[in-house]
Amino acid sequence: MKPNFTLRLRVFNLNCWGIPYLSKHRADRVKRLGDFLNMESFDLALLEEVWSEQDFQYLRQKLLPTYPAAHYFRSGIIGSGLCVFSKHPIQEFTQHVFTLNGYPYMLHAEYNRQKDTYLAHRVAQAWELAQFIQAELMREEFLPHHLGSSSHTSKKADVVLLCGDLNLHPKDLGCRLLKEWTGLHDAYLETRDFKGSEEGCTMVPKNCYVKHQELGPFPLGIRIDYVLYKAVSGLYIFCKTFKTTTGHDPYSGPPFSDHEALMATLCVRHSPPQHNPSPTHGPAESSPLTSVLREAWAEVDQGMAQAHWWATMAGYAVGLGLLLLALLCALAAGGWIREAALLLWTPSVGLVLGAGAFYLFHVQEAKGLCRTRAELQHVLGRAREAQDLGPESQPALLLGQQERERAEEQ
Repeated sequence: MKPNFTLRLRVFNLNCWGIPYLSKHRADRVKRLGDFLNMESFDLALLEEVWSEQDFQYLRQKLLPTYPAAHYFRSGIIGSGLCVFSKHPIQEFTQHVFTLNGYPYMLHAEYNRQKDTYLAHRVAQAWELAQFIQAELMREEFLPHHLGSSSHTSKKADVVLLCGDLNLHPKDLGCRLLKEWTGLHDAYLETRDFKGSEEGCTMVPKNCYVKHQELGPFPLGIRIDYVLYKAVSGLYIFCKTFKTTTGHDPYSGPPFSDHEALMATLCVRHSPPQHNPSPTHGPAESSPLTSVLREAWAEVDQGMAQAHWWATMAGYAVGLGLLLLALLCALAAGGWIREAALLLWTPSVGLVLGAGAFYLFHVQEAKGLCRTRAELQHVLGRAREAQDLGPESQPALLLGQQERERAEEQ
């Protein structure tokens, strides 16, 4: 960027709720979304839950004159559902898949806040994402990101963006950990001009696609979709305007999705160093960062213990199944109750295979949580060391990986 120049960046984000055969009025909503994006001509349009690649291809052709650059992130069996449309060239992109992604036998987005089965996974994902962003900040790269996958462009760019449905409320542990570690700013909280739903909620009861039971104890709605941002050193970024839809599209028509759309106008400019202080990963025992790190460590530790317990139970089930198979083989070979033994053979094999898969999954889960716990414990240990040594050691609170990279450069 040139000195004394202010760059305006208009960003659109929406969870499209585009599940083939299940999401209501999907084709009509996708068509109207394309018309709206062409009309508004944002710099970036970031979409989630575009599960049908045909929908992406339809939008790709429809938006081509306005958004010449686009990319669809393919991942796993059903894909990531993520895509980006840009008015500007995309220099480079990559994709990051989380180590832990919930349980394959349950739906990830449906959970009980009083007893959230996925809480440890959410915290681990938030920490993994925070590390990924921090690594990109160290390299001064540009990162448009959706939870689950990510893309970034050329090195030494100006702005970090984190946009999308994070499945986290603002005060949830994962959200606090992410913000505290990276220093990202929340467009809704920081904007100078907000228009939209009450308290910035992104799932509201006025939306005809939202079931009231989904909102639980939040009758006014919930805020789980975000536009977070940060500028690299030497630059200053602020949110000039921030808007959400309010249960219908911006022209009072039917809603684009069960989630509300987010529209932010960000301004980036050069600034004196005092206007753009770097985030301090403060090691003081009373600092918000240390407090949230401790909370995250405790939650991950509890999740790891639970994963070990399930793996142990599954191991016992595998042993029991193998013992039963051995007994059935002996009975069949001896001619005793041969028919009964043959009838029990199939369910016994099913037990061994099912319990074996269950065991392997929870062993991998425990390993992933163990790694996250070790990383959090390392950071907390460095925080305590820094406090013991005094304020002059505070800048030393970095991840071990970053320290190794710096040592290699030296």
